[in-house]
Amino acid sequence: MTTPRLLGTARAVARSRPPPPALRAYATTTNPTVELAYDLTPPPKPRPEAEGQSLLIAHGLFGSKQNWRSLAKAFAARLGMPVYTVDLRNHGASPHATPHTYAAMADDLAAFMARHGLARVNLMGHSMGGKASMVVALNAALNKPVRSLISVDMSAAATKLSPDFVSYIDGMLEIQDARAPSRSAADAILAKYEPALSIRQFLLTNAVATSDGHIDFRIPLRLLKLQVDNLGRFPYTPPPPVGPTSPQWEGPALFIKGGESKYLNKYNIPVCEAYFPNMRLETLEGAGHWVHAEKPREVVDLVYDFVNSVKE
Repeated sequence: MTTPRLLGTARAVARSRPPPPALRAYATTTNPTVELAYDLTPPPKPRPEAEGQSLLIAHGLFGSKQNWRSLAKAFAARLGMPVYTVDLRNHGASPHATPHTYAAMADDLAAFMARHGLARVNLMGHSMGGKASMVVALNAALNKPVRSLISVDMSAAATKLSPDFVSYIDGMLEIQDARAPSRSAADAILAKYEPALSIRQFLLTNAVATSDGHIDFRIPLRLLKLQVDNLGRFPYTPPPPVGPTSPQWEGPALFIKGGESKYLNKYNIPVCEAYFPNMRLETLEGAGHWVHAEKPREVVDLVYDFVNSVKE
């Protein structure tokens, strides 16, 4: 697997709220939706042809809106429309909630669009966020604001989740339980679970220093460990026939694949085509699962061309 290059930390223009305290209680809720924390990056120069449109971006597992700050600025400048980046439930500054399922995350995204009055949304997600975005598009009760769908290196197939993800949670739990005194000590523990420094650095973007000087995590690790199997599932089965349990979305859909990644492959691309008959697949060679981090300029170009090709 090609490892991610961490994005820069260019400051987003607007934020919904300050980051949570380091020792925020891991309370959960069973409310139908949670109010997602977000950053809003307005375009420096709005484009008249993009009036009323927005780009809404959902990150992947263990990610957050902060990983997308540089790209959000690039998208806003190139597309000439506001860019919203959200923290999905149990990530970043958003509330901790059960269940952690794609259906629940899709409901959160739909509630976010309604709350902010978004009507012509280009909905984009990477990995876990890509699957949640696909569920929004496939649900007729949720997809009315969706103008187009962009999935970054993720298919709509139900698959067995890689054991690496559970291992990462175990590594972060060991750091938390050991009350690691520094990021370097935390990294040394995490190295037992993941040899790639870039992936460890990505995982440690979730780390916070407590007032008494040890490393904690802003994500609810034990909750995610109990719920992580849900991320291998998908709430629908592929058509045909088309019906309530096997829906299609005939709107424009772009799937961006990292050439070195196996998340989109010859077995699950036909599944995506069954759900999204008007999909377009683009492959960026030399990139892995974090294709947007490894090939940011190329991803911006693909999204720009795609969004501008959509006929309404």
